Amino acid sequence: MRTALLQSSGRPGSVVENLKVLDEAAGRAAAAGAGLLVTSELFLTGYAIGDDIGRLAEPADGDAADAIAESTTRHGLAIAYGYPERDGERVFNSVQLVSADGTRLANYRKTHLYGCFERDHFAPGERTVVQAELDGLTIGLMICYDVEFPENVRAHALAGTDLLLVPTAQLHPFQFVAESVVPVRAFENQMYIAYVNRVGQEGEFEFVGLSTLAAPDGVARTRAGRTEELVVADADPALLAASRENNPYLTDRRPGLYGSLA
Repeated sequence: MRTALLQSSGRPGSVVENLKVLDEAAGRAAAAGAGLLVTSELFLTGYAIGDDIGRLAEPADGDAADAIAESTTRHGLAIAYGYPERDGERVFNSVQLVSADGTRLANYRKTHLYGCFERDHFAPGERTVVQAELDGLTIGLMICYDVEFPENVRAHALAGTDLLLVPTAQLHPFQFVAESVVPVRAFENQMYIAYVNRVGQEGEFEFVGLSTLAAPDGVARTRAGRTEELVVADADPALLAASRENNPYLTDRRPGLYGSLA
């Protein structure tokens, strides 16, 4: 599946403008042959917008979801986007996957919140593995800090995830996560990982970019720089199958020895 990564912080504080940015990127991604477009964490509203996160949060089936569904059908590709999700009095840091026909396929709530900022504004999700089927691949959803816990990604591997989508807001000076940790996660779990970051200065935060599609051989199939970019690469089912055939990590596991990890 040709996958487009939208490395952008959008227009923090403006859902309307971010929907325009996303729709324009969807058109470019579709023109490049992509069947899937992935945004950064909290792309819909912006990350460093303080209490406006609660004000701008929407339910999973809100107006913004309807607008994005229209974009998917107009451009003929699926979109996974980061947004603050309101559910009653609680707000979650979420990512939603919408198919090319406008169907909402899956919604994931970030389980591992990073720092005081996130813990002050969000409730933690409780489901580690959220998946959907898309064009013959099992798609998994995760957000930023979640991927830095090896147990999380291994749970996806054991559940059969082929392509793990990770909208992120990775900060300076932790660029080694994009450069090293994510490719290693892809290799040790035999999957593709699309890690899509924000970029530039936003409030007190400096985002490092470096979005990547890492393959199961541990090699980045594409990597963005430190500016706003749309990059595209393929998640190849044939390469994935061959890599899994040759790599014994999952079959050589001895779960009986790992009880203390729980």
